[in-house]
Amino acid sequence: MGTSTSMTSRSINWTHPVACLLVAVTAVLLSFGALVTTYEAAMAVPDWPATYGHNMFLFPLGEWLGGPWDLFLEHGHRLLGALTGIVTLALAACAARSAASPAVRWLVVAAVALVILQGALGGARVLLDDKTVAKVHACTGPLFFAVAVAIATLTSRGADGGPRAVASRAPVLLLVASYLQLVAGAQLRHLDAGVEPATFHGLVGLHILGAVAVTVLAAVSVAAINTDGPAAARRWALGIAGLVAVQLVLGAGAWVANWGVPGDLVPEAWMPARPLVARSVWSAAVVTGHVVLGMMILGASVVLAIEAGGLRGHARPTTVAPGRAFA
Repeated sequence: MGTSTSMTSRSINWTHPVACLLVAVTAVLLSFGALVTTYEAAMAVPDWPATYGHNMFLFPLGEWLGGPWDLFLEHGHRLLGALTGIVTLALAACAARSAASPAVRWLVVAAVALVILQGALGGARVLLDDKTVAKVHACTGPLFFAVAVAIATLTSRGADGGPRAVASRAPVLLLVASYLQLVAGAQLRHLDAGVEPATFHGLVGLHILGAVAVTVLAAVSVAAINTDGPAAARRWALGIAGLVAVQLVLGAGAWVANWGVPGDLVPEAWMPARPLVARSVWSAAVVTGHVVLGMMILGASVVLAIEAGGLRGHARPTTVAPGRAFA
């Protein structure tokens, strides 16, 4: 009995549950990051990797929880970033010991590289107090999240071994458009104080164009997958379409929360009169929710592209090492 239990425990592949944990932790991390930007709290802690001279992990709990709101956000964001790095390394260890497919192993390597890069960018953003670094930091975070979701999906025990590919490439295009839309939004979220009106107008136009592209591709994906797609893909496509509809409403709300209702549609009405900051709990919830929902659409698009067979060439890993399978 003891030997059988021992062999079973050694045979369990922990890659999938750890990947799911990474997705969850990263989602919370990105939500904290969105709040940091909404409240412009990135410089609430002026040093890095220390926090006001303390070791990051030894910063007094009372000062963190009982201190200013922006300090709570920024220090919490750092702790979550460190936790994400630890879980990523644990995932790499699990993948190395499992029968993961080459695609999963390479994605894990990419996750490790991205989490190191993201940590370095976060530190550089504080030490240099540079908005350009902040923009790059805001673009690599969603990319890491997409990789984590892909790993969790490809290591799923319940996923079948070879989904029938949908004829349309809309799910893959939706994935690309969802990420690019987050990149465009990050530029608006990290506006420089002296931004030129023409630059601002261009960024607004690009973001609106991205919203149209994501909406159209979500609709096309639903139509294509309802015709010849797997049942799981159909559910994900319909879910994404619903999220996109909500996102359009949140986008309009975020605009009003940040810059008010323009008096007309001439370009001059699009120039922000004040920095991008939260002015109330309501505006913070709308603006931050718009960013977080964009991340959810990206993650769901990753799953959809895989379930629809749009990302061919992957192989589902077995849940136990070869020759160690058990009934």
